[in-house]
Amino acid sequence: MKFRKFGRTGFEVSEIAHGLWGMGEWSGSEDRESLEALQLAIDLGCNFFDSAWAYGDGKSDGLLGQAIARNQAKPLYAASKIPPKNERWPALPEYKYHDVFPPDHVSKYADSIRKKLGTDSIDLLQFHVWSDHWTDEPDFRKTVEKLKQDGIIRFFGLSLNRWEPENGIKAMRTGLVDSVQVIYSIFDQSPEDELFPACRELNVGVIVRVALDEGSLGGKLTADTKFPAGDWRSRYFNPANLANTFERVEKLKQILQRGMSLPELALRFILSHTAVNTTIVGMRKLDHVRENIAMSDKGPLSPELLQELKRHRWDRKPAPWSD
Repeated sequence: MKFRKFGRTGFEVSEIAHGLWGMGEWSGSEDRESLEALQLAIDLGCNFFDSAWAYGDGKSDGLLGQAIARNQAKPLYAASKIPPKNERWPALPEYKYHDVFPPDHVSKYADSIRKKLGTDSIDLLQFHVWSDHWTDEPDFRKTVEKLKQDGIIRFFGLSLNRWEPENGIKAMRTGLVDSVQVIYSIFDQSPEDELFPACRELNVGVIVRVALDEGSLGGKLTADTKFPAGDWRSRYFNPANLANTFERVEKLKQILQRGMSLPELALRFILSHTAVNTTIVGMRKLDHVRENIAMSDKGPLSPELLQELKRHRWDRKPAPWSD
């Protein structure tokens, strides 16, 4: 496992981060299996873990807390997120800040997350949604500064809306934001335009999520793929999006080099960008932990292949089914 500096935090974080979404609320998750996957990731060098209160109403935070307690001699970094009070994803411009992150709501969940993690402070606490229209709200600054001053959190970050990477740059310029979490992939290359340069300028950490485009870049998607009715992906991969996505995935497969899998191409594409500090990958199966963490050691893609992948950029706009 290779490590990178995480913005101005001073953390040295693993290039591959372990995402806990599937451990908290996905069907088929099993706690014993989840804890074994977390331990294997730690043993293989992963030290950055991404959770959220919304992942099972604190369940994933609790699982992460158990893993931290069992590995106290190792420097592990826990990142979690406060859910919006109005329970709406993503944040829309018409929402008022105090309906989403009022001070008492933030304080309540910050304390609950800290207790679940079993730590004195939270390494990185993020707002789970964001709209730059809220940047000038006085309570935004007061809230973040108080969390840091009271020692509840060490650093603060924002999880940016899907396909809106610029919607966070204004907040970054306040100096309050230590990191951003953003969707970036072979398809979703727009963070390269404005967000990544701003992060470099301001020394803000970059966490990439949805590296495999909700699974389409995992290599198993077909034109007839169906997900259970209760699975969020059944809405995301609606007939129109499934058809568009499958067509693009098939074109990508045509340029795969000998011996390279589609997930390898996807993860190494992300790690090839020097603005990226760490990439979240959901990993519940032990084989997946081994396969994904191994991508860090393979290094960046060739300049020629990266240039070829620019042709596969897919600029999209948020839709009701893409929350």
